[in-house]
Amino acid sequence: MKKDLSPEFLKGKRVAIVCDWLTNVGGAEKVLLEIHKLFPKAPIYTSKYDPKGIDWFSDAEVRTGWLQIFPTCLRRFLGPLRQIWFSRLDLSGYDLVISVTGAEAKAVHRLAPGGVHVSYCHVPTQYYWQMYDDYVQNPGFGILSPIVRFCFKTLVRPLRSADFKAAQRVDQFVTISDYAKDLIAKYYKREAEIVHPVVEVEDFLPCGKPVENFYVVSSRQVTWKRLDLAVAVCLKLKRELVVIGEGPEHKNLVKLVEDYRDPRAAEMIKLVPLLKKQELADYLARAKGYLFPSLEPFGIAPVEALAAGCPVIAFGEGGAKDYVKDGKNGVLFRKQTVKSLAEAILGFEEMKLSRKKVSESAQGFSRERFDAELFEVVRGALEQKNEK
Repeated sequence: MKKDLSPEFLKGKRVAIVCDWLTNVGGAEKVLLEIHKLFPKAPIYTSKYDPKGIDWFSDAEVRTGWLQIFPTCLRRFLGPLRQIWFSRLDLSGYDLVISVTGAEAKAVHRLAPGGVHVSYCHVPTQYYWQMYDDYVQNPGFGILSPIVRFCFKTLVRPLRSADFKAAQRVDQFVTISDYAKDLIAKYYKREAEIVHPVVEVEDFLPCGKPVENFYVVSSRQVTWKRLDLAVAVCLKLKRELVVIGEGPEHKNLVKLVEDYRDPRAAEMIKLVPLLKKQELADYLARAKGYLFPSLEPFGIAPVEALAAGCPVIAFGEGGAKDYVKDGKNGVLFRKQTVKSLAEAILGFEEMKLSRKKVSESAQGFSRERFDAELFEVVRGALEQKNEK
């Protein structure tokens, strides 16, 4: 029998969880997993479920609808259909709905009378708002990109309107960082409470081994993660870099190394596939530093690095500012350019940071902290609804 960990004020409340899709492993899915652990009896409603892509929810009741018939590879085409499906989803049997979303799942609104919708929103839907220009410039559909670009430009205004209206129906927004909170205020005109995601810091601790002369980055290999920047800088500075992960950008990273005019390039840049948690923790504990060149609303991987005692060199315009403290547990660089990152690395190498203090700086992202803060936000949303 699944144990319900919810506090007394939620006893008797009918709870449902909603997410955009469940097709692969990522930071959003880690948040969803933690919320599922808090409400193990709550069904999870989602537009698309692929248990082969993510096997974390085999004990959950995952419910899908007609969007399940579409192949996973078409997910990026289906934004308008997801808006329709979530907005029409009948959740009238639930008193509390928690959506975990960075896209259209926030559109749910057909709850029980007096029901409350708390949306753990990572960021406003990026391809409608803050990353619209990047998406139009590079839709990522190969020879179909010109067609996709034209259709998206034509549809974006009504899609933005629908997304904005959906955000106004949410009772309480929760988000992952100050950066994400500002985006929600900017695009949705809504206030959000910050509850930083869970990071399994207890699994990433200093191992006591000597620090070695290499940097590391671990990430899904997609263009916007800017792993190319990390590789290019390390090639320029003749620094060793271990790139951990897989994804559609992998071939381009390999080509970047192969095309570099230095026979030692392959020795400097080591590309390894996804690792088990223990293996990743070992790399992080031995690495000189962790490179985090992407603009992200939070970033669980660099917090794992900090927990392992590994200082982080991060792009300073996103969620990294919530946990990377310049000169104390890492360095923030100001522009996503080779010059800016190179200067940050050279400056970092002049510092003498305590690996013990670096590790201690990550200990505030525990599971217990997340659970307590989320329950407090839910309590406040329910009380506010009852007062109306």
